[in-house]
Amino acid sequence: MTTQMSTSTTTPDARSTAPGLLHLRAAGVSLVLDTSGDRLPRVVHWGADLGDVPASELEALGATSVPPVASGTTDEPVQLSLLPEQSVGWLGTPGVTGHRDGADFSTAFAVTDVEVAHGIDRDGAPVAHRVVVRAHDEAARLGLVLELELLVDGLVRTRAEVTNLGGAVFTVSGVDVTLPVPREADEILDFTGRHLRERSPQRHAFVAGTHLRESRRARSHDGTLLLTAGRRGFGYRSGEVWGVHVAWSGNTRTFAEQAMPQGVRVLGAGELLLAGEVRLAEGESYASPWVYGSYGDGLDELSHRFHAYLRSRPQHPRTPRKSLINVWEAVYFDHDLERLKALADAAAAAGIERYVLDDGWFRGRRDDTAGLGDWTVDADVWPDGLHPLADHVTGLGLELGLWFEPEMVNPDSDLARAHPEWILQTGNRLPPEARHQQVLDLAHPGAWDHVFGQIDAILTEYPIGYVKWDHNRDLIEAGHTASGAAGVHAQTLATYRLLDALRAAHPGVEFESCSGGGGRADLGILERTERIWASDCIDALERQTIEAGTGLLVPPEMLGSHIGSPVSHTTGRRHELSFRGATAFFGHLGIEWDLTSATDDERAEVARWVEAYQEHRLLLHHGRTVRADDPDPALRVHGVVARDAREAIFAVVQVATGVWAPPGRVRLPGLDPAATYEVRPLPPGDEVVPGHGEALPPWWTRGTRLSGRALAVAGLQAPNQFPERTVLLHLTAL
Repeated sequence: MTTQMSTSTTTPDARSTAPGLLHLRAAGVSLVLDTSGDRLPRVVHWGADLGDVPASELEALGATSVPPVASGTTDEPVQLSLLPEQSVGWLGTPGVTGHRDGADFSTAFAVTDVEVAHGIDRDGAPVAHRVVVRAHDEAARLGLVLELELLVDGLVRTRAEVTNLGGAVFTVSGVDVTLPVPREADEILDFTGRHLRERSPQRHAFVAGTHLRESRRARSHDGTLLLTAGRRGFGYRSGEVWGVHVAWSGNTRTFAEQAMPQGVRVLGAGELLLAGEVRLAEGESYASPWVYGSYGDGLDELSHRFHAYLRSRPQHPRTPRKSLINVWEAVYFDHDLERLKALADAAAAAGIERYVLDDGWFRGRRDDTAGLGDWTVDADVWPDGLHPLADHVTGLGLELGLWFEPEMVNPDSDLARAHPEWILQTGNRLPPEARHQQVLDLAHPGAWDHVFGQIDAILTEYPIGYVKWDHNRDLIEAGHTASGAAGVHAQTLATYRLLDALRAAHPGVEFESCSGGGGRADLGILERTERIWASDCIDALERQTIEAGTGLLVPPEMLGSHIGSPVSHTTGRRHELSFRGATAFFGHLGIEWDLTSATDDERAEVARWVEAYQEHRLLLHHGRTVRADDPDPALRVHGVVARDAREAIFAVVQVATGVWAPPGRVRLPGLDPAATYEVRPLPPGDEVVPGHGEALPPWWTRGTRLSGRALAVAGLQAPNQFPERTVLLHLTAL
């Protein structure tokens, strides 16, 4: 059984079977962990920093957190651990579910060792504190390794590994770790959606029972990247909030649970295992994915911890994020060399730095019904291979990128005809087709070798610097052909191995995670990719919501955002270039538009947006993302503030007609309250189209100077403008 565990390079501070109460602190967060006794550790407190607490007070905190016995319950207090067990009286969601031919269905782990350490993890990211708990259940013949880390920016992560210590096969049904939240967390915010409308927020009360979010698609257009709970009415800038995320690119489950009668509230998560996916023979182990937990006073602080962690990793992209053009919505499957060269010329003239050839370049791929799996250049369309286009693109000074969909196969392909046994299926039947394709079983060594070999050959032959890695269908009835066993778990691990192997063979290539848009944007895939494609919908209005939700987890430099054509391919809406440009400006900017069809004025404006992006991307991609809690739902205010708060860029977005005209004063949060800022409109996002007979605010043309405190507390008058427009403000500390 392949596991996901790794060996830490942390240096032990102490080793003990009973360290007692541990106080882990980092970046304004405290986590108090009770490791006394031989039962699994429990979290006494996770939230705001408690300060420098003496040992005696820690002991008192642990003692006063033990609940009394209530009527109708067990005679001993029920104490919730990181991996909840029914053997202590917990009747909520158990941490480990499974059985050995019907027996050993409930665990009672006894702790044998607790290791407390600090240092760095295996990937080189700094860790403030690391706790490793080893335990075993003699009766159930199971071993356990439970890990918990508090990262230097206050992010918590935890996971568990279960080992079959002997006897018959142990079938693992699930391993879910949990983190408690206090009674003050009485409101839940998570996200739902669909293809072309990802990350739609939904709020409701945290009530008795379980709010369970399961994703059985091996991607999550309708799933939630984050499940958060906080004090009712929490917003971006205030209100305590706790959230969890599963760093896994297959099936997942995330839940908020209030167990009764105790009223204990927890956030939990893990991999959603299909029936029989993990069966452990003696000595084999299963490790859950990392579950990340973040706490903040407001969603901005919660989000910042994720951004800071991602930026701390050694593999995080450090070089300026190249602006790009992706040709999909310009040409689709019409791969005409002269047309594609003309697009490259137009892109280069606009200052674009990367050119991505999308779907349609490989054998038999004249539409989406054929060719997937045959990753060789179509000689009928490209008689000289991709070399003429590659030479032209690189000759213009652009980097060349290429689209693949390695995990999929069209039934109408040479690969499917030669190896039908490499298609994921069960019951001697193929799953329903989606986009005329099936899923290739990458856990099959032959299929994995085939895909690696063909992609490796393309990346070796051509000067490819960027791969758009797509994944356009759900995994339905995803079973291994030979055994009929469910295969999503193995498929996910095989995909990771494939990406890891290609990255090792081609270390200079950047990879983008695309899954019909934003279907795969988790921290598991982001360990192996430099950015995600947030959505196949490039409609700038839809992107305001999509990117706000996705951006809680993903920092701007890893969030692909493109300027689309005047009329959206997916919604039919028409937007001005200023609105499209200002929306894409805050992400990893690209173009998805046939620039050869644009007017001279439009191409000149695109060039101005690209130039502004390149001038300011150091700030945009290294600063702290902030969002205001504006009372008008028709107005959104967001921006990026430099780490030293000496500079900032804000967007004032009119997403609809507002109740008020003019819209009133908008607050600009996150600045240094003691600094004085010069505030000016930022070209080309300085064009305002006010309503009929309306004037701009008096300060608009000459700028103004205000303190960070005044801007955050009193704000400044926003211009009145038509809906679906954005203005940008540039702030510089004097």
